[in-house]
Amino acid sequence: MAPRLRSDIEELAAIERGSASPGEQRSAEWVATRLREQGAGDIRIEPFGYQGTFAHAQGIHFAVGLLAALGRRRLLAAATLASFELEYSGRQQLLRRLLPKGTGYNVTGRLPAIGAVDRTLVLVAHHDAARTGAMWDPRMSRLGDRAAARSGKRASLALLPEAALIAAALGLRRVPAAVLGLALGLLVDQARSPVVPGANDNGSGVAGVLELVGRLAERRPRGLEVIALFPGCEESGMGGMGAWLESEELEPASTLVLGLDTIGSGEPIVLEAEGGLWPVRYREQDVAAAERAGLRRWRLGAWTDPVLAALRGLPALSILSVRDGGFPNYHLPTDVPSNVDLACVAACVDAAERIAISA
Repeated sequence: MAPRLRSDIEELAAIERGSASPGEQRSAEWVATRLREQGAGDIRIEPFGYQGTFAHAQGIHFAVGLLAALGRRRLLAAATLASFELEYSGRQQLLRRLLPKGTGYNVTGRLPAIGAVDRTLVLVAHHDAARTGAMWDPRMSRLGDRAAARSGKRASLALLPEAALIAAALGLRRVPAAVLGLALGLLVDQARSPVVPGANDNGSGVAGVLELVGRLAERRPRGLEVIALFPGCEESGMGGMGAWLESEELEPASTLVLGLDTIGSGEPIVLEAEGGLWPVRYREQDVAAAERAGLRRWRLGAWTDPVLAALRGLPALSILSVRDGGFPNYHLPTDVPSNVDLACVAACVDAAERIAISA
C-alpha cells in the first residue's frame, strides 16, 4: 500500500491547485482518472461558484469590527462577532453570496451497493491546497499547540480577532482596533501569497480515500453504497462541500459522512468538535466508534468539510492527525511529500476502513 500512497501524494503535490483556480481543475481531472483506476463508476467533475480565498469574507468582518471599535459601536461589534462565527463555522455564509466568485471543482465517484441499498458511506477528502502567508508562521501557533498537546483541545485559530471583537463589544477601543488591524494585514498577505504543495493538507487525505475506494471495490458488505467525494475550495471556506450537499438528498438514518484531512502528521485523531467560539459537535456515538477504531478524540479550532454534513443533520466523522499538538508544515511551502508520515496515513486509512465496515 505504501508505494501507491506515496506516488499519489507526490503526483497531487506537483499540481499547484489553489482554490477556484485552473490548477484546481487540473487536480480534479487527476483525481477523476485515479478514481476510475480504483474501480469507481459514475465519475463526475462538477463545477461550482465560490471564492478562491477566505481573506475577503473574513476581512470585511474585521474591517467592520475595526470601525466599530474605533467608534465604540458596541452593538455593531457584537453583531460582527455573531456574523463572523456563522461564517467561520459554515453555519451561514451570507457574504459569500455577494462577493465575486471563481470556479471550483468537485469530483465524485460511486461504488453501487451489492443488492438493495441499506447504508450509504460518503468518503470525503478535499483536493485543493492552501495559500501560505505570515499568519501560518509556526511561532504564532506555538502556545496553542503546546496547550493542545496536553488537552486534546485546539483553541480557535481565529481566537485573537474573535477576542478583539468581544472587547470592542464591551466598549474597549485601542487594543481591539490594533488587533483587528493586524488581522486585516495578515489576510491581505494571505490573499497575495503563493499556493503550497499541500502534500499532507490534503494530498494525504486524497490518497487515503483513493486507497479506501480500491479496497471497498474489491470487497465490501452487502447493501453498502459508497460515494467518494473530493470537494474543491475547502481551504477558502468549504465551498465545494456546501455546493455538493445542496445538490444531494441523503437519509440521515442510513448515511455516514467520513472525512480524511491532513492524515500524515504522526498521531491519528478524530474530531469531537470543531469551529471557533461556537463549536459544532459531532455525535457522541460516532466519535466513540472512532475511538474504538484506535483514534484519539480531539477538538479543532478550525474547519473541515464533514462539519457541514453534521450541521445538516447527517452523521459525520472527521479523521485527521497531529504532532505535538499541531499540524507539521501547516500551510507552509515545506508541506512536501518527504515530510508526510506515511505510517500515519496508513493507520488512518485502516481506522477509516474499520469504521466504514462497521457503520
